[in-house]
Amino acid sequence: MMKRFLMPLLAGVVLAGAAQAQTIDRIKETGLLKLGYRLDAAPLSFQTEEGGPAGYTPMVCAELAQGILNTIQIPNLDVEFIPVGMQDQFEKVAVGEIDLLCGASTITLGRRELVDFSIPTFADGTTVMLPINGSDSFADLAGKKLGVRRDSTTETALNNTLASTATFAEVVRFNDHGAAMTAMENGEIDAYFGDQAILAGLWITSPQRENIKVSNNLLTVEKHGLAMARGDTEFRLMIDRLLSSMYARGIMQTIFQQTLPGVQPGDIHRAVFTMAPIVE
Repeated sequence: MMKRFLMPLLAGVVLAGAAQAQTIDRIKETGLLKLGYRLDAAPLSFQTEEGGPAGYTPMVCAELAQGILNTIQIPNLDVEFIPVGMQDQFEKVAVGEIDLLCGASTITLGRRELVDFSIPTFADGTTVMLPINGSDSFADLAGKKLGVRRDSTTETALNNTLASTATFAEVVRFNDHGAAMTAMENGEIDAYFGDQAILAGLWITSPQRENIKVSNNLLTVEKHGLAMARGDTEFRLMIDRLLSSMYARGIMQTIFQQTLPGVQPGDIHRAVFTMAPIVE
């Protein structure tokens, strides 16, 4: 059974004026903020052995929760972290089971048919993990077994690249990153495609990391955001204001350093640190 993690907050200094909107009104009425998080997208979003949330995006949302409490000015706020799966995460947002999705969600137009997104919270890209002596050239992967997480933006990017370059390869689809990493370590696949940050997290914890590498070549550039109910403009504006303030005060950079120790943000992510809207 999936565990839900509850974090109580107390009111602090007011950061912005209170807003009236569907999600905000519900939070005021119930005193509860529901945050969804992914279980298997380390280091961006995952569940600890104790059953609690961890990773870059849940930490961003924990900071946001304090800002929400200070903004809407209620005496206290319970923050419930709810585990979500890759298949149902956006549906849970759309039907109101969670208020914010704090996972590893790439902003796409297709997903925006169902949910809205905050300003970008992370920038990543699709790359490949392969044996230490393997070639980084995509053409050299022809005829090989290429692993990918099923029903992901990475799978779409890989299939598009294979088609556009007329490269034939066997695509092996996995339900989760752990199973794919085991297959990679056992030599059952020749390469594994995924978000660079997630592949880096898998590599760091792998007992075979001396024999495996993560390429610096990116197939795509992807911006992550926090998903929320579609059409709730006041709630989205409040979240974007709070995120912009966190960027301006260096909090987003600090969270990056705390959750990805020893990892230097790439050029794309460093640009995100400077691209948030100006806080008025």
